[in-house]
Order: sequence, then C-alpha cells, then structure tokens
Amino acid sequence: MTTTTTLRPADLAEVRDAVRDTPGRLAVTGAGTAANWAGELDPVDAVLDVSALTGVVTHNPGDMTVSARAGTPLRALVDELAEHGQHVSLDAARIADGATLGGLVATADSGPSSLVYGTMRDLVIGVTVVLADGTVARSGGHVIKNVAGYDLAKLLHGSYGTLGVLAEIVLRLHPVPQRTATLVVDAPLAQAAELAARVLEGPYEPVALEWVSDGSGRLLVRIEGTDEALPARVQRLREVLGGGDEAAGADDPWLRHAELTRGSPEAAVLRIGARPSVLPALVSEIAADAATVGLGTGVATVSLPPHVVAEAHGRVHAAGGTSQLRYRPPGADAAAWGPPPSALPVLRALKTELDPDGRFGPGRFSPWM
Repeated sequence: MTTTTTLRPADLAEVRDAVRDTPGRLAVTGAGTAANWAGELDPVDAVLDVSALTGVVTHNPGDMTVSARAGTPLRALVDELAEHGQHVSLDAARIADGATLGGLVATADSGPSSLVYGTMRDLVIGVTVVLADGTVARSGGHVIKNVAGYDLAKLLHGSYGTLGVLAEIVLRLHPVPQRTATLVVDAPLAQAAELAARVLEGPYEPVALEWVSDGSGRLLVRIEGTDEALPARVQRLREVLGGGDEAAGADDPWLRHAELTRGSPEAAVLRIGARPSVLPALVSEIAADAATVGLGTGVATVSLPPHVVAEAHGRVHAAGGTSQLRYRPPGADAAAWGPPPSALPVLRALKTELDPDGRFGPGRFSPWM
C-alpha cells in the first residue's frame, strides 16, 4: 500500500522547494472547503497543503490594496481589514466555513454581490505562483491598472490547482458600506425575473439580486448606502417591486441563500452560468429540487438527483451556458463537467505550456484532459 506524502510549506521558498524537490504528481489543498468540487482527483504522489501559508504581506490603505498569502482564510482577512473600514467585496457562502484566498481563486467561487463587484477574477490584481518546474512567477502588482506581462491571475481563476500553486495574492479593496438593506418579495421564478428586470432598468443600483426556492420562491434585493440616503432608496425600490418586506434582526434571508448554495448531503449540486435572459427558463427546465438564481449575474446553483446531472449538463450546454459539479454524494456517479467547450484546445495548450508533465491536479478536468 502506497502512502501519500503531505507537505506543509510555511513560506514561498518552502512552496518552491516542495514543488521542485518532490517527484511525481501533486494535489494542492488548503482549508478543504471545496475538496469534492469538479472532477475527482486521480491518485497523487504528494499533497501540498498550503494552510500554513497565511497572513498579510502588505496592506496599502490609501491605495485600497492588500497582498496576503494564499492559505489565508478570507474571513480572517476581512476581520483584519475592518479596522481600516475596508473589505474584500466577495460573499461566497463557504467563506464562513474558512475558505482561503487561494481556494476561492482556484475554484472561481463568487457570491451574490458579484453583480456589482465582480468575482475574484475582477478583484485579484496580482499573484505569485509556483509553476510545475519550481519557477516562481509573478504577475500584476499593487497598481490596479497594471496591464504589463502575462495575466496569470486570470489563467489561474477556476483552474482547480491544475496550472500552478498560488502562493501570494494581491486584491483590490472597497470601503465597508455604512448600511445595507434587503427587500424580500414572495414570487415564483418567472415573476421574480420580471421584477428583477424592472430593478435593473432603473436607477436603483442593487448590489445583489437573487431568487431562492424557498416555498413558492423569494426574490432578495440588497442595496448599500449611507445612513441618510438608504431609507429613501428602500422606499423607491419597494414601489417598483410592488411591495416587499425589509429583512431585519436575526431574520437574515442571505443565510438561507447560503444554505441552498451548499446543497444537501443527498443531492448533487451543480453551478450553472448562462445569459441572465435565459437562466430562469433553464433552471425551471432542469426542475431542480432547490436553487438560487442570480437574476443579474447569470449564475445559479441547483440541487438535483445525481442520476439527472448528465442530462442537466446537456441542457445547459444546449442553451449556450456552462456548468460544473460542486458536490456529489458519496458513491454517486455524477459527471463533473458537461460537453467539452469550444475553448478546450486552448485549455489543453495552456496545461501543456505550464505543466507539461501533468503534475498538478490530475483528474480535476476529467474527461476533458
């Protein structure tokens, strides 16, 4: 029986040495909050655990940028930045579970506020990465408009640890809003899509616009602003929505949104991306057991029986969208990916260029490569 070696580097030099001096295939892991996302890992010779690679490297409050090591849990970074009135504008559900900066980039995770602030792809302005031959490569920096060089940050976004080991990440920051408010409207998905269109067409500036499959369905609309201006904005929003209750106190509908995003232990969880104009009909067609639908972002998370995952992949592909598995129940046979995308030759070429021996994350993109 072969024992898999686990390596726990604590700084960049140790990451480099671990990659350079360890032969064979490597899996990269951190907090493990997305360990069963995408394709199942093939056997590896060593696991590179970057959970000890933590802490802020440089924080420039005036420039609103921060550089931190990839194993840093985002929730810890948010706590540290709060004293400066700044934060990382990402609200993916698994941040509460301890998801790390590197893991959030590698899995292309995002949350409802990506409607305004974008995903990690938009928030990351620089990375330091260790490539398969031990080379330490840097891209970008602390200048938000830096466009020099090869943009490794965007290549590594959604790469699931198959192209390199993220060691340090530079992020743009945003001010912590003075106040937020969420209006909740009971509505089935089709009606919610119509209401969302009205909001997006007007001067209401929602930060998040999501439908959740609670009961017959609920539309959640979140806005941010100053203490003085927000009440009037909430009232104008209520008028265009034809009503709606403002969430208050312990009744936080976003906790339920996060719960639905995670799914249940018995169901497979599929993340779907499609044009916002076609996404509501697509989710209805898939007939998911539970769902969250970004009516402005075009991103949905659906829970469904494992045996219908392949059919769901096919429907999404036919609608011009993308899909990936984010959870499969133990022992379930559910495909991680749907039909191959048209850009697959480019993906394979990048893999060959950056990891010619296929060392990193074998199986993550199976059966594509």
